[in-house]
Amino acid sequence: MNKKDFIEYLKKINVDIDEKKLQLLQKYCDFLLEYNKTTNLTAIKDEESVYLKHFFDSLTIDKYLKNVSNLLDIGTGAGFPGMVIAIIHPEIHVTLLDSNNKKIKFLEELIKLLRITNVSLEYNRCEDFAKNNKEVFDIVTSRAVAQLRILCELALPLLKINGIFIAMKANINNEIEEANDTIEILNSKIIKRDLFKLPIENSNRENILIQKIASCSHVYPREYNKIIKNPLVKKE
Repeated sequence: MNKKDFIEYLKKINVDIDEKKLQLLQKYCDFLLEYNKTTNLTAIKDEESVYLKHFFDSLTIDKYLKNVSNLLDIGTGAGFPGMVIAIIHPEIHVTLLDSNNKKIKFLEELIKLLRITNVSLEYNRCEDFAKNNKEVFDIVTSRAVAQLRILCELALPLLKINGIFIAMKANINNEIEEANDTIEILNSKIIKRDLFKLPIENSNRENILIQKIASCSHVYPREYNKIIKNPLVKKE
């Protein structure tokens, strides 16, 4: 996806972008590709793939960001989708959370380069970050990080009541069914499954929207090894 295609496809999903934001994304792309030569941040190593698989893919959730004041991106990696959202939406305060110090260091340098002021970085594990940040965020996102049931236990306690967790997936398989009990126990519900194909390469994508209906028990999220080994199951 070249820049011209990027702009045209953004119009199709009703994303407005001006020249200043395009320039910031180009600096982001250049810095990412150069940094990636010495530090492994992404398997993607060319500009057109960055625009398609990182920038455009990140903005497929743009339509769900109206009237949002803050957003948390769990396992943000090199900043996807959170950093892209921060560039397009300077009115949204974005928190980028990752437990990989190399990626946090990259993001620190990127923020300085772009002079972005609406981003906070958190070098932490999500279950530890959650201890002091429950019911704080309007939106929580996570892109290609872990199984849905695991993500739900990590993300849903962090949402305000009526907040939405957007899980961005390439291949969902049986994850929805496995996550149903977790979602219900955490007083939430799936409100939308947005299936689409990524332009040009036509690969399958799905954005799953899960709304928090009421507060959940303070015991969640549990320690990560417990989340993995002992899925939440409804009592009969």
